[in-house]
Amino acid sequence: MTQNLILFDIDQRGVAKITFNRPDAHNAFDGEFVSSLFKVITTIENNQKVRVVVIAAEGKSFCAGADIKWMKRMGMASEKDNKEDAESLANLLEALDNLSKPTISLVQGGTLGGGVGLVAATDIAIAVETAFFAISEVRVGVIPSVISPFVINKIGESYARRYFLTGERFSADQACQIGLVQDVVRNDDLYIKAEEYIHLLMQGGPKAQREAKMLVRLSRGRVFDPELKEELAQRIARVRVSEEGQEGLLAFQEKRKADWN
Repeated sequence: MTQNLILFDIDQRGVAKITFNRPDAHNAFDGEFVSSLFKVITTIENNQKVRVVVIAAEGKSFCAGADIKWMKRMGMASEKDNKEDAESLANLLEALDNLSKPTISLVQGGTLGGGVGLVAATDIAIAVETAFFAISEVRVGVIPSVISPFVINKIGESYARRYFLTGERFSADQACQIGLVQDVVRNDDLYIKAEEYIHLLMQGGPKAQREAKMLVRLSRGRVFDPELKEELAQRIARVRVSEEGQEGLLAFQEKRKADWN
């Protein structure tokens, strides 16, 4: 547990659960919240026992973005202070996006602004039918600056142009249609669906999953040119001859479960 803002535990399977714990404030984040979450993610990255990371929230909202009181304080601060504050959120999103473990976000309610950025930075997102989303910064005269690369990577430029400019709310079904989330389920089925994904993820090699996540980042915005082709060939060659790669291939040939330990 980190200052009660972020609840954190790891079960015997190696599933780490992060829970936003500001339900009275709709899990809106401020500087302390961002700092606490960044520390937890860093802890998880350095823990080899963690296989899968689940991000959830207490209360009616998943994350309402930036806390309005915090935004008011930052509005009175200097441009330098505002830049440093924005960099702390950017560092958090980068750490989450680059986390070597598979990540699953469980969206049980309203998700606004920076909260959408957090969802976009996870690998798999599941939302309940009643969840809603909005990239609403323009409604209060600001912009979705540091979350924009992560959101655009998920929903594409076309939908970003729309939702960045209108700030309108959109449903869980629409979020699924545009690629922000992968599944929409009934409220009672949120954790059931999460367990299905956890079961699937546990079957993969942890080092291979880390390498697979790196492939996504490596290929962003690039064409399949000779340089990329060479790099990809080197990566698969290295992974194939690794201890984990050899175990996986041998287990497949012997028709048994691989021992990733």
